[in-house]
Amino acid sequence: MSATLSRGSLQPGQQKLAEKFTILNDRGIGMLTRVYNIKKACGDPKAKPSYLIDKNLESAVKFIVRKFPAVETRNNNQQLAQLQKEKSEILKNLALYYFTFVDVMEFKDHVCELLNTIDACQVFFDITVNFDLTKNYLDLVVTYTNLMMLLSRIEERKAIIGLYNYAHEMTHGSSDREYPRLGQMIVDYENPLKKMMEEFVPHGKSLSDALLSLQMVYPRRNLSADQWRNAQLLSLISAPSTMLNPAQSDTMPCEYLSLDAMEKWIVFGFILCHGVLNSDQAALSLWKLALQSSTCLCLFRDEVFHIHKAAEDLFINIRGYNKRVNDIKECKEQALSHAGLMHRERRKFLRSALKELATVLSDQPGLLGPKALFVFMALSFARDEIIWLLRHADNIQKKSTDDFIDKHIAELIFYMEELRAHVRKYGPVMQRYYVQYLSGFDAVVLNELVQNLSVCPEDESIIMSSFVNTMTSLGVKQVEDGDVFDFRGMRLDWFRLQAYTSVSKASLGIADHRELGKMMNTIIFHTKMVDSLVEMLVETSDLSIFCFYSRAFEKMFQQCLELPSQSRHSISFPLLCTHFMSCTHELCPEERHHIGDRSLSLCNMFLDEMAKQARNLITDICTEQCTLSDQLLPKHCAKTISQAVNKKSKKQTGKKGEPEREKPGVESMRKNRLLVTNLDKLHTALSELCFSINYVPNMVIWEHTFTPREYLTSHLEIRFTKSIVGMTMYNQATQEIAKPSELLTSVRAYMTVLQSIENYVQIDITRVFNNVLLQQTQHLDSHGEPTITSLYTNWYLETLLRQVSNGHIAYFPAMKAFVNLPTENELTFNAEEYSDISEMRSLSELLGPYGMKFLSESLMWHISSQVAELKVRGSHVICLGVTAVDSVLKRMTIIGVILSFRSLAQEALRDVLSCHIPFLVSSVEDFKDHIPRETDMKVAMNVYELSSAAGLPCEIDPALVVALSSQKSENISPEEEYKIACLLMVFVAVSMPTLASNVMSQYSPAIEGHCNNIHCLAKAINQIAAALFTIHKGSIEDRLKEFLALASSSLLKIGQETDKTTTRNRESVYLLLDMIVQESPFLTMDLLESCFPYVLLRNAYHAVYKQSVPSST
Repeated sequence: MSATLSRGSLQPGQQKLAEKFTILNDRGIGMLTRVYNIKKACGDPKAKPSYLIDKNLESAVKFIVRKFPAVETRNNNQQLAQLQKEKSEILKNLALYYFTFVDVMEFKDHVCELLNTIDACQVFFDITVNFDLTKNYLDLVVTYTNLMMLLSRIEERKAIIGLYNYAHEMTHGSSDREYPRLGQMIVDYENPLKKMMEEFVPHGKSLSDALLSLQMVYPRRNLSADQWRNAQLLSLISAPSTMLNPAQSDTMPCEYLSLDAMEKWIVFGFILCHGVLNSDQAALSLWKLALQSSTCLCLFRDEVFHIHKAAEDLFINIRGYNKRVNDIKECKEQALSHAGLMHRERRKFLRSALKELATVLSDQPGLLGPKALFVFMALSFARDEIIWLLRHADNIQKKSTDDFIDKHIAELIFYMEELRAHVRKYGPVMQRYYVQYLSGFDAVVLNELVQNLSVCPEDESIIMSSFVNTMTSLGVKQVEDGDVFDFRGMRLDWFRLQAYTSVSKASLGIADHRELGKMMNTIIFHTKMVDSLVEMLVETSDLSIFCFYSRAFEKMFQQCLELPSQSRHSISFPLLCTHFMSCTHELCPEERHHIGDRSLSLCNMFLDEMAKQARNLITDICTEQCTLSDQLLPKHCAKTISQAVNKKSKKQTGKKGEPEREKPGVESMRKNRLLVTNLDKLHTALSELCFSINYVPNMVIWEHTFTPREYLTSHLEIRFTKSIVGMTMYNQATQEIAKPSELLTSVRAYMTVLQSIENYVQIDITRVFNNVLLQQTQHLDSHGEPTITSLYTNWYLETLLRQVSNGHIAYFPAMKAFVNLPTENELTFNAEEYSDISEMRSLSELLGPYGMKFLSESLMWHISSQVAELKVRGSHVICLGVTAVDSVLKRMTIIGVILSFRSLAQEALRDVLSCHIPFLVSSVEDFKDHIPRETDMKVAMNVYELSSAAGLPCEIDPALVVALSSQKSENISPEEEYKIACLLMVFVAVSMPTLASNVMSQYSPAIEGHCNNIHCLAKAINQIAAALFTIHKGSIEDRLKEFLALASSSLLKIGQETDKTTTRNRESVYLLLDMIVQESPFLTMDLLESCFPYVLLRNAYHAVYKQSVPSST
């Protein structure tokens, strides 16, 4: 090596330093990634190679590690016997680990060779002049150091390498050819820093020169927040007159250079060339400043290096280094006591600075052109502070932790994301600006600089001319046409030129032409503004390190949600998940899936939590609003009316000084603006959180698209569904349920709140209503849970109508409601409050046409079961005789009650639909009213079904026809079925006189009915006859005429009875005939007159009204 690199024969231009730096730095990151994954795998019992924890191989592994790197296979057959059995599997499964270590060794060889070449070429390094060369050199040194340190932290490295080599020896009869050097390297680098301090002795001059060039950059970057504030750093509005001037600097790329990277260069660099600390005060100042800023540095991802302890351990054994050890101790104390506060104040300053910057740029995006440098400086500064906090919070070395807990970190990340979004959105604006800048200014200045060079060799001249030509050829039209720019070749040429002009004895030495270097660095920055904005964002603001601090990441998110003022910035956490894939490397493709999954799961969790939090706030607001709406219900005005009446009549109240009840609306009267109610707090918290949910329409993570608003929509649907069902307050044990009108009031209050969410978030709340409320019109929702339709249907059937059949409730036609009757056992509910017209309309509003159709079908199923029993009675009418009369009439009465309830429900549905869709309802009604008599029954039934769905009454009830049709028995012929239907009608007709003997059969004019509900027989007889004779294709009109004749004849007979018990309510029963005719679309009063004298009806009405007068008085 020394012979080939002798200064006489070395040709620096042929060493391809730029290419080697580029390749080795990239490969170094790839190697770090692979070694890091090996370390994590070995530290995880689940991912650890099974051979390292196999009990059968335990003795063999211990033996190999003890003897490492020596190989002894002959004398230890017993210990290695198990190894012999599994050698092929070991070779197969440990190959990836082993050859990663081999790759590390090869990487080390290449780095050492390049470092020797640099020394031989006596390369000049200055970060402010040949930025790319110096940065790449320092990056390579630090990457190499970190790699060797990370390698030494893999405790199982000897076991893995040894196991593989022994398996190789047993399989092939010889060790792997790389094993001797690899084994020696592992042994040599047991203490990597100590070994590398020896190794870097010859490289000390080059390394110290590169580090010392930071003395103009690092101290300027490492200032306190007060100094930043006094300098009005990053402010666009501090000097309005210069707002449009381009942000310029002699050291453009140094302005946004990572402080974290510089500290790693300084700390690791001066440890490796520690001699300069004793000889150069500037070096010592840099070193001490870096030691005072942090207690630990990042090796790679979440692997950290505790600076002070490691440096102290290294220097304490070096003679004459007592001063340096004392310096380290002083710096450690300084770092522990002041670094946390200093960085906290910096974050505080950056929050306000980035907020101002983002606000101004959102209003005037054109400033992104001249002030692009400010944007990338702001991103870099903020990223450094966030990473510093993340690293130190996880590795706290002091008791007080206040400086390491930042509840406002989300705000800083949010403003970073806002700046990133501006750069991505207004990229063309920046391109347009810098294309003109490059062609109109940079090309001219560079051309003048090149012309004024005293010496310019041909190769360098060609490169310089190509730069000028490239820039001159640029035009705005290329941006407007959407041309793709690519200046990577130009940047690599400049990197090469730096290498050519930085070696000793170069014809054109860049050290003597600093202006050229500074100008080219500025030009390179300008080219990046045209073609590499995304790469610049990654370089200055990538926070993928959060992927490896999952616990801290989640804790920060929870703190953000818990603090109402910070919840508006919570979207920054899901947005950070979009960074994660940028930390992957092509040399370690196997981790892409793992990191991708982690980014997806974290993003999903964050968005889900945000949506849940918003949902809970909305639910609390809904609860408050429902309480306020409840105060407006009519039932609450009774007390107010009572107080007013008492005041009028000047009655003394029972209790003196009883506080007057607050009226609804009092909560809206504010005496003081500072008074904040719970509802105010909820609305504020909701608006803040909704701002975050609404911040981005969607985000793409690892080829998956997340839409934050959809999370909220989904949670609102689930909660709205549960809330509606919950607001019914249905208690299965006590059979209690909320009144439909009260539920409707609560649902409307809930919907009003949900509707207001559209003011905060761009979601389609109508879609939520449609999805939820339509599901509530079905028997079960999409999750298989009961809906309000099923709950109310069950309650009306099993509770209200069952009590009607038990005689505790009667249907009052005059009131169009079911009313409780006075009984010994008082019912737990008031039937009228659940069945009057307003309640039925509310029920129709809630259930809608679908729900009411389900209610009707359920009612019809009950009717069909009653009719089935009646048919049995009808078919045996001769043999049963009088004993079946009561049962038949009772069942027919129950059917009538159910049909009366259904007519109430249908009427309510019609009223509701007439309000919502009047034109459609009137069209259906018109269609129904104009069906020609000769229309085919099937067609007519289709029209009736449509009409019934709209709540319109029909001559023939289609739902009843369908229910009764399903009862057809296979064993009975249609003719027999028809006869049974006829017999049933006959049976009912001849049974009617027996009703007169029932005490409860008395007609009450006040209710326009009978207390035992026999007035419902009219509806039952008409509807059942129409349905049965439609099914059996008989003449409904003829059969009803026969029924009327039979019934009239039967009732006329009781007029001749002398037994008062038998005829006690004869007049009341006579009225049933009138009711049947009034209810029927097929019968007329003329027909009744021919069967039953009208005088009897008139006298009957007179008698019952006369009878009711004394009872009412």
